Amino acid sequence: MGRQLTISCFRYNPNIPGDKPRMQDYKLEEYEGMTLFVALNDIREKLDPTLMFDFVCRAAICGSCAMLINGRPRLACKTMTRTLPSRFTVMPLPVFKLIGDLSVDTGTWFRDLQVRAEAWIHTNKKFDFNALEVRMDNKIAEDIYDPEQCIECGCCVANCITANIRPDFIGSTGINRLYRFLIDPRDERTDAEYYEVIGNEDGTFGCVGLMACDDMCPKEIPLQENLAYVRRKMAAAGLKLTFQGVKIS
Repeated sequence: MGRQLTISCFRYNPNIPGDKPRMQDYKLEEYEGMTLFVALNDIREKLDPTLMFDFVCRAAICGSCAMLINGRPRLACKTMTRTLPSRFTVMPLPVFKLIGDLSVDTGTWFRDLQVRAEAWIHTNKKFDFNALEVRMDNKIAEDIYDPEQCIECGCCVANCITANIRPDFIGSTGINRLYRFLIDPRDERTDAEYYEVIGNEDGTFGCVGLMACDDMCPKEIPLQENLAYVRRKMAAAGLKLTFQGVKIS
């Protein structure tokens, strides 16, 4: 016999008139190899089919099942129940729009982020469909691969003080995204052009440096190093523009 788990879940459906936020307890018997993802599915299949939460891959590569587990943003599919006390709480991620219960809309937030950060290769070169791929140095490719591992789960955003008080802050995930293009030799933007995008309090200078994002990344992306690199580059770009007499908005 496994432990008796009591999972206290946040419940609230904003689409139901009169519904109010509350916590609801569910009791389950724990078994070997159980993850929170499995436990929540057991609840929905056996106890309460109305419980809302998101999942897709159950392999920690889609980011859909991120939620606050005992107050810490984590992936449900990567969290073994044996690492938790017999009674624990599960709540939706802050910052993002609540869909219902444990489900939040990260898709719209990340879509807006990609547009604001102009997160694509900027080049004036005309694409040739018949040409061979441009070869890249292995070291550069590996450096680009690190920030590309972001699965847009939102854990770093939910754990960020600035993102929780400033809705326009692009967060460490946005700065990490720009870092990926800053080190990509195919991107032809100048540091000054990058500065126009993230050289402000909604970008790299909005980070207060507590690095809670780095602590919570389920893919262990070196966010602290990446954010420091971008901040140094943007600080240098800002100083250069100032000395050139360019008005910085």
